Amino acid sequence: MGLLMRVALVHDWLTGMRGGEKCLEIFCELFPWADLYTLVYVPEKVSPTIRKMKVKSSFISRLPRAKQVYRYYLPLFPTAIERFDLAGYDLVLSSSHCVAKGILPNRALHIAYVHAPMRYVWDQHDSYFGADSSWMSRTGMALCRNYLQQWDVRSASRVDYFIANSKNVAGKIKHLYARDATVIYPPVAVQKFNLHPDLQPYYLTVSALVPYKKIDIAIEAFNRMRLPLKIVGEGPLRTRLQKLAQPNIEFLGWLNDHDLAVVYRHCQALVFPGEEDFGITPLEAQASGRPVIAYGRGGALETVMPLDTDNITPATGIFFSQPTVEGLVAAVELYQRHRERFEPATIRHHAAKFSGERFKAEISDYITARIGERKTEAKRC
Repeated sequence: MGLLMRVALVHDWLTGMRGGEKCLEIFCELFPWADLYTLVYVPEKVSPTIRKMKVKSSFISRLPRAKQVYRYYLPLFPTAIERFDLAGYDLVLSSSHCVAKGILPNRALHIAYVHAPMRYVWDQHDSYFGADSSWMSRTGMALCRNYLQQWDVRSASRVDYFIANSKNVAGKIKHLYARDATVIYPPVAVQKFNLHPDLQPYYLTVSALVPYKKIDIAIEAFNRMRLPLKIVGEGPLRTRLQKLAQPNIEFLGWLNDHDLAVVYRHCQALVFPGEEDFGITPLEAQASGRPVIAYGRGGALETVMPLDTDNITPATGIFFSQPTVEGLVAAVELYQRHRERFEPATIRHHAAKFSGERFKAEISDYITARIGERKTEAKRC
């Protein structure tokens, strides 16, 4: 992967630092000379590594209040991503959970790292546009959902190779696009987290406050148990969720890396009530030596070793099978009965398997191999 290669990175939007942006940081480290394309760019919300890049945003960023309400422009996203001119690039590496994988790569080799197919129109549609959403949102999605689904499937043909962030997502890619995907798990900055013997009574949730995260389940469960819960995160549901919460629940907003590491290492356990395609926060908690109480679906099944009360095999968390208040309450009570089974050093050792160094090496090796294959094919022609 030499400096003579022209590289374009593509990411859906740059408005904060979540799991997808942590992957993008590694891509930026691998290709610091690349151009970075995105729908909406809010520089102060991303890391210095990303800010160093030459970032090119779409016309969406110039629409009214785009930095705050960009999601409302969803029907325009396919057009916006297709308007980017990628003529002259040798490699396009997209980081996609919405439309980035639908970029028109021209003649470049296109490798798509997929965090999730467009969840708003597929498996998470009801979470975003169910009865709790506004009439305007439901009507708008009803009008454009079929178009977005068709575009999403059709645009998959623009990808030469798919990488999935989990076996869970690889299965969705196979189901929706009839394409195979190599699984490379996202990076966890294990070195930013550490163990501490001083545990405090509170439980912890770290999440964007959006519908599919199911934070309302956690709030109602901890209201019922009257146990302390700290919630780290921001999002459009914050006001509504705060109204549900009793005084034992504290909203902290987004925290910087140092403060986040502190609340992780002192908590009883991370509460993870939603279904994620992968989920970085369970591994951040485990890197801090803390167990995870998670809904037993999606990516958590690949990152958490569940407690088996019938034997003494190592465990890093507890699953609950139904996404209900009752299911979460039962799981917390199970943790309280067996908390001595969770060994912090063992939990951290498990998280170390998902390190950033491992991710960087696997991505680099994968891309190098695909470039080599493309060159071999060109010689044969």
